Amino acid sequence: MGNPKAFTYIPRKEAGYRPVSERIYDFGEVEQTLNREDRKLQASRCMDCGIPFCHWACPLGNKMPEWQDLIYKGKWKEGVEVLHETNNFPDFTGRICPAPCEKSCVLALHEAPVTIRENEAAVTEVAFLEGMIVPRPPKTRTGKKVAVIGSGPAGLAAAQQLNRKGHLVTVYEKDKYVGGLMRYGIPNFKLNKNVIDRRIAQLEAEGIIFKTNVEVGVTLPGKKIMDNFDAVCIAIGSGHPRDINPKGRELKGIHFAMEYLSQANQLIMGEKVDERKLINAKDKHVVVIGGGDTGSDCVGTAVRQGAATITQIEILPQPPVGKNPATPWPFYPNILKTSSSHLEGCTRKWSLNTNQFTGKNGKVTELIVEEVEWKNENGKFNMVPTGKTETLKADLVFLALGFVHPVHDGLLTELGVSFDNRGNVATDKQSRSSVAKVFATGDAQIGASLVVRAIALGRKVAEDIHAELTTLH
Repeated sequence: MGNPKAFTYIPRKEAGYRPVSERIYDFGEVEQTLNREDRKLQASRCMDCGIPFCHWACPLGNKMPEWQDLIYKGKWKEGVEVLHETNNFPDFTGRICPAPCEKSCVLALHEAPVTIRENEAAVTEVAFLEGMIVPRPPKTRTGKKVAVIGSGPAGLAAAQQLNRKGHLVTVYEKDKYVGGLMRYGIPNFKLNKNVIDRRIAQLEAEGIIFKTNVEVGVTLPGKKIMDNFDAVCIAIGSGHPRDINPKGRELKGIHFAMEYLSQANQLIMGEKVDERKLINAKDKHVVVIGGGDTGSDCVGTAVRQGAATITQIEILPQPPVGKNPATPWPFYPNILKTSSSHLEGCTRKWSLNTNQFTGKNGKVTELIVEEVEWKNENGKFNMVPTGKTETLKADLVFLALGFVHPVHDGLLTELGVSFDNRGNVATDKQSRSSVAKVFATGDAQIGASLVVRAIALGRKVAEDIHAELTTLH
């Protein structure tokens, strides 16, 4: 390392967020950036610890110490090249990855890890700004054709890797624009969609064909894909939302979180939305059920739409603040996470189970919740009702409860693939499904997970498909 002692006298410095008073009136990215000199200083804090736990914790196996050192030395081009060796889209992960690498950084023992995620976004921005990231089309073509169904991070990573190996790749996307949940599920205040657009332009220049507004298995028969391609990669994500069914669930005003977030992004992009189905939180009492990132995104979106009040509830207990002995370093910690959206105005409540929705004229007006306790019985936690109830005002309720498995109707049913016991596409170690020449990757294969893991699985399925195609005679 260029300066192995920098961590002893250079403190961790985060870019921070734009002021709340400013950012809640627009959907611009909330996170700010540091200047290059500050960023170089932050990269210098990588301490040459000997065992890179950051590398171990990253699903992509990013080489953190190497590219941190290159940034510190001002070698931005070399730094971004090392980053791209393992990660197709560091500009995505640098914005929306929860950074397991930082949680396992040795300096996290003192709660001051290297700002790896911010550095990742910064080096990619410099690389785009100065023309360091250019299309890399293959020099030769194999003549083999691969269909990638789904254009989220797994599908895009698989497509780029396969294309660079010389295969002809066509990506099918059911929505109007490419990007999957990165485009339609993640708010612009976390990921500006221009970041996706410039990558799509790069992939198109490399020779990848994108076909949008095509839902394979619905508007285009899966049989046509099977007949026209040498391999098919299923990368449709995990789109079947988890639901709850208390009394009153049928009332209007109760929506799945992704329905709300997708619609908000569509409006920003200028897509037409049926006015009868518009979901707007302005002047409404909003309750978000689910304490994860998707719930947090609902909070931030409702803030920007001018909600009267926002309450986010979670059935599990409040996690510890700071450190949790149950999840020690270098493992990912289960601790209280406060997002930028939470800081904008939100009441958070834990250990609450939704018992009933009540309403008037067919529309939800309240929900009745009950406090629960979690008791450890022989190593298994069981939920025990306490009888203590509370009534919350609710003109809008968003269910942010995660996803169960990929949507089975349509493509997966038509192809006849087998499912595992969780309802995901069952695959072997080479990412092959039960149907010949059909592979699966990303959330469709393992269930809802991180963008960084989706990219890793997309890269793996590309290797598996390439191996299959090059061994066929």
